[in-house]
Amino acid sequence: MIQPGSESLQKIAVVGRGTAGTLAAASVTHLHPDSDHELHHIYDSRIPVIGVGEGSWPSLVQHLQELTGFTHETVQKRLKGTRKYGVAFEGWGRRNRDFTHYFTPQQVSYGYHLSADLVESLLRKSTCARHIDAKVVNITRVEGGAQVEFEGRAPERYDLVFDARGFPRELHPDRHIDISFIPTNTAVIRRCPATIRQEQDELVLEHTYTRAVARPHGWIFVIPLTIHTSYGYIFNRDISSLAEVEADFDVFLETEGIPEFEQRAVIPFPNFVHRQIYDGAVARIGNAAAFMEPLEATAIVSAQLQIGMVLNMRLNRSVEYLERDAPVVNRFLVNNMLCYGLFVGWHYSCGSVHDSEFWRHARNSAWPRHRTAADPEMVGCTALRKFDEMIELMNRPVIDKADWDRMCAVPLTSYAQMSQGLGV
Repeated sequence: MIQPGSESLQKIAVVGRGTAGTLAAASVTHLHPDSDHELHHIYDSRIPVIGVGEGSWPSLVQHLQELTGFTHETVQKRLKGTRKYGVAFEGWGRRNRDFTHYFTPQQVSYGYHLSADLVESLLRKSTCARHIDAKVVNITRVEGGAQVEFEGRAPERYDLVFDARGFPRELHPDRHIDISFIPTNTAVIRRCPATIRQEQDELVLEHTYTRAVARPHGWIFVIPLTIHTSYGYIFNRDISSLAEVEADFDVFLETEGIPEFEQRAVIPFPNFVHRQIYDGAVARIGNAAAFMEPLEATAIVSAQLQIGMVLNMRLNRSVEYLERDAPVVNRFLVNNMLCYGLFVGWHYSCGSVHDSEFWRHARNSAWPRHRTAADPEMVGCTALRKFDEMIELMNRPVIDKADWDRMCAVPLTSYAQMSQGLGV
């Protein structure tokens, strides 16, 4: 297969070794047709991979098989993972009942529950790259590419740089779209004993679900792996103190019959979308491109989309089209990330079983901001219009077959399941 853009991609860098960076490096190795291209995987070994439990979407199952050449069964074993068939919501919405957001086809399609540090070890053997252990201080676009500046070593120029350094310390209105209509901004991560039984090296075929349990100060995720269970309390530090959250976390684990845990991290985070995900030379991916709380496991699938679009466009389009292609790709990615944000924020629109300060804020103060935050004139894309159209479909007594394939980041089936469950 002739790929007219490959000659303009002879030197590529991936900065960061989290899940997004690891996927990018493996994808370059897998997709680039020229074996003599130069790939640098750059990371600072002093920055650890936290190794939290993560959920994914079904797209990752096929993707990891393609990147590694391993069977699905081998990949799942090496990730110490389980098969995720959806998200089980407990205590959300106004109907006062639990419900599940299934992948479709229901009880057939599945993603993985996995540990982030194991993704890096799985894909490292499938990646042909020069590893550079250094601190990156700046990445800038230059004539014909991008320059990476290091601490303590000379800068290098690349044809394309994937920036996977994580979310920014502060948001700047000229560079970031603040999606604070998602009402959380901090996570407390704990690791507890495994609840899934695995007999020696046997493959776990049990249907598992990420649990999303509404609590007075926010919600708790429960991600079952074969080596441990990952728990995270997602809350708003401007409304609840860490001490209050820790105390309620203790109560929850006690009711779950969990006698012990390992405290992993307290992670403050912004909910945002970068206005310039891709400029033709620098592609921000993963948490550097956008971040929203892990309620619907949008992080990995977003990185897959960002990496795939940029690489396939650069490889399959002549470099003479780059200046025209880059704004189109960027606009699509920004629009898609903002659609994810609107979908996640919408989950809070009907509150929960808890009439607490957090949930009143989430329902009455945070969520109503979405119209201003996603105003098309402010964000330069049509995400809000697409979201409004999906909600309008939910309010119809009958949805025409012509609309069954409609998407707003996620398919109509996801909106229908969440609408029924929340009581919208």
